[in-house]
Amino acid sequence: MANYMQNRELSWLRFNERVLMEALDEQVPLLERLKFVSIFTSNLDEFFMIRVGSLQDLAMVKDPVVDDKTGMTAQEQLDAIYNAVRPLMAERDDIFEQLRQQLAAYGIVMVHPREADKAEQKYLRQYFQTEIDPILSPQIIDSHHPFPHLINKVQHIGALLQDKGKTVFAVIPVPQSLPEVLYLPGTEQRLVSTAELILQQVERVFKGYEVAEKTIFCVTRNADITPGDDAFEVEGGDFRSQMKKLLKQRTKLAAVRLELGSQISNRFGQYLCDRLQLTKKQMYVSLFPLSLKLVCSLAERLSPVQREQLLYPEFVPQATAALIPGESIFKQIQRKDVLLHYPYESMDPFLQMLREAAVDPAVLSIKITIYRLARQAKLVEYLCAAAENGKDVTALIELRARFDEQNNIDWSQRLEEAGCRILYGFDSYKVHSKICLITRRDRSGVSYVTQVGTGNYNENTAKQYTDLSYITADPEIGADGAAFFKDLAIGNLEGEYRWLLASPHTMKTKLMALIDEEIAKGIHGRIFLKLNSVTDLELIQKLREASQAGVHIDMVVRGICCILPQVEGETENIQVTSIVGRYLEHSRIYCFGTGTGEKMYISSADFMTRNMNRRVEIASPIRSKQAREQIHRIIELERQDNTKARAMRSDGTYRRTGAGRAPVNCHDALMQDALKAAPASPGKSKQSLLQKLKGWIR
Repeated sequence: MANYMQNRELSWLRFNERVLMEALDEQVPLLERLKFVSIFTSNLDEFFMIRVGSLQDLAMVKDPVVDDKTGMTAQEQLDAIYNAVRPLMAERDDIFEQLRQQLAAYGIVMVHPREADKAEQKYLRQYFQTEIDPILSPQIIDSHHPFPHLINKVQHIGALLQDKGKTVFAVIPVPQSLPEVLYLPGTEQRLVSTAELILQQVERVFKGYEVAEKTIFCVTRNADITPGDDAFEVEGGDFRSQMKKLLKQRTKLAAVRLELGSQISNRFGQYLCDRLQLTKKQMYVSLFPLSLKLVCSLAERLSPVQREQLLYPEFVPQATAALIPGESIFKQIQRKDVLLHYPYESMDPFLQMLREAAVDPAVLSIKITIYRLARQAKLVEYLCAAAENGKDVTALIELRARFDEQNNIDWSQRLEEAGCRILYGFDSYKVHSKICLITRRDRSGVSYVTQVGTGNYNENTAKQYTDLSYITADPEIGADGAAFFKDLAIGNLEGEYRWLLASPHTMKTKLMALIDEEIAKGIHGRIFLKLNSVTDLELIQKLREASQAGVHIDMVVRGICCILPQVEGETENIQVTSIVGRYLEHSRIYCFGTGTGEKMYISSADFMTRNMNRRVEIASPIRSKQAREQIHRIIELERQDNTKARAMRSDGTYRRTGAGRAPVNCHDALMQDALKAAPASPGKSKQSLLQKLKGWIR
């Protein structure tokens, strides 16, 4: 296969390693470093549930399915993954142990039950007797007690017991109603894992048996459910009912990984593997006991002094300088386009626009595509209010947003009850676009306000992910938006639009044509791409063709990147950088050309086959001069970053950039930009806000 491409799964593992490396950066506060260890772990969990799960299914197909970039079969990819993951998990455990020891100096002590002092031991025994033991469901496995179904990612205690010369296996599920850790009495934050406490008490639970071995273990299951699969075919009922049934199926899918809390004998390990139909390659010893949810809750318990020492300085998304506080959003948008940049700027102006629309007599309709929402969403409140006020509200909700399916089902019911019209998309295509269209009628006739974004309408992730939200009263973009929503309503995925790019019908074709325009310029051609992932074979081949023609291609790709840069004769003119830092890089920007002839888009789509061929996506041109300047500022800072940026080499490995130069951190710089530009908060002068910058930004 081509020497300028790499396997997507191995590329993703390298991305997750970059996440883990943030936990080693001494410039990052200590508890934030622990968060990166947790993010690495939760990322890996999802990788096994989805990517390894689907590869495991493909490996069982009679006719081998091969990777179109490397020619590897599904089984070869699995073997490569298993080999690559083991050292990463060992490195994760080493880093965790370092952080655990360092946190102890700040009064955060993760205690093993056997390390507790005498008073704490008494407390733990009493807690176990009164709160834990009464709700445990221990079980031995024999002919009358079959091996239980082990729920995905739920901790269990496993033990080998001796009884009159016979060995039996026993299991105790760790009750999900119990807290993940117990905080011990005292002034320090001393915490004990609930699972480790139960493990310590196994002898008490199985009285009359001799405990030969015991361990904490956890099973990861395939979670790659697809509503179109024959295995999940549901007769009758609407799509929402079908999705509810599919979510129940997810808990019963095949195991893909076994994690152990300690080393166990070959006999014990083989027993578990046989029962779960796993190989030893799929069994890992994992010493990291904490979830990301727990690490975040730990942060909430810190004293003010500890917060200052252990966390990033607090940053609140700022009000955009592009809008005048207190004036109607609609009136301002009609005068000029507005680009919001999350999390540096607040999502509030977009939400305020929806709230205005809900009560504005001139508003006729609101149409929106929804992929992910927060658990508590003001956006839903405003859409419901608009429907209750007689507006025509249409929400296309994608019920197959992975791991948010139940949340979306719940919100679809709430919206429907309020009188909104609910659409669910298409059997073979997820609707991943981020577009909202508000239609108004006033004295001058019908007009549109269109919002196109790179990220979800999720008020929580808008404080953690970098995303762009473009709001415009441009009548041509509005007309395209209206046509797009009509096409969605009638099931037409082949609509063509003058300004908007849309997949699955035209986006890839138009992107290829835009690259061809740069190829025609030769060494004067320029392309900038900011993406989460690059996997589509045709787009990769077209970028390689552009490089061979002399086009300079600069790519900022956070995660998977299957094209290798700087390969002689193939991709010499391609540079790839990845930025991993305080915020999750999520915005997608496409730029073709330079100067007045530059064509600039923001989009919900990555350069992935699924985005181009199997999803409904949107890209909008940026026609406002001010918005284009804002995006160029983002691009400039990301190119200059030499703190969180890593450049990809031709072999797929990464190295830090810009050694010897003054440090530039694009996240810090963009926070400073937002603070400097924001209107001063009530009671605070502009000068005092700027002075505070020096102490806030690391």
